[in-house]
Amino acid sequence: MHLILTGATGLVGSGVLDAMLRSKDITKISILSRRPVPMAAGDPRVNVITHNDFTRYNSEVLGQLQGANGVVWALGISQLKVRRGEYVTITKDFPVAAAKAFSKITPTKEPFRFIYVSGHGATLEPTSFTPIFGRVKGETEKALSELQAPTKFHVESVRPAGVDATNYEAIKPYIPNPGILYNAMYFFMGPLMRTVLQSLHSPTEKLGPFLMNVAMGTYDKPLGAGGNDISSINGSRILENVAFQRLYEQ
Repeated sequence: MHLILTGATGLVGSGVLDAMLRSKDITKISILSRRPVPMAAGDPRVNVITHNDFTRYNSEVLGQLQGANGVVWALGISQLKVRRGEYVTITKDFPVAAAKAFSKITPTKEPFRFIYVSGHGATLEPTSFTPIFGRVKGETEKALSELQAPTKFHVESVRPAGVDATNYEAIKPYIPNPGILYNAMYFFMGPLMRTVLQSLHSPTEKLGPFLMNVAMGTYDKPLGAGGNDISSINGSRILENVAFQRLYEQ
């Protein structure tokens, strides 16, 4: 099994990478990154492809991705850290450009699976009160769904909520400090999510393996069964945080 990963040095991506490195079923990991990925150093299965423009994929890059079975698109940024234009570029333009490029990868026996890490609060029906991140992530989910091809290219969007690495010691040396504001918020919200607001809790030690397994096709049947926490657009499925929690525990 050959999987692609973006955002490997971030909070969500680090959890996915750790899961991939631990998996005996994955024979090759292609990481698209602007900078080195220390966690992956020394594993012969890993190919870190230095990539600076996530809107373009030349033949050399695509050649290194041939034979891939899927991707976990964990590249993203908080809307509080950049201006609106840059946020749209990173959150929407990057994954849509990648999906269009990856749809041309020579298919294996199974469809290529594009797993987009969206977020709780994303919506396909924004109002004037919808924050930027909810509107843009919803637009991205819709744009990606339009690339869905039943036998060749599957798109699944997962909406994690409060991503929490508190109990994931393996990735702590590698994840970036999110900043004073985020740390202050988690000082108060972290304990609440782990107890009272568990439906909003997205522990990385579970989220990482879950995203990896969705990309591997492990959850194809339960995803096909649907549920109140799974919606669909153009054949592409959108999983709420509670869907991730439910399926992971099955």
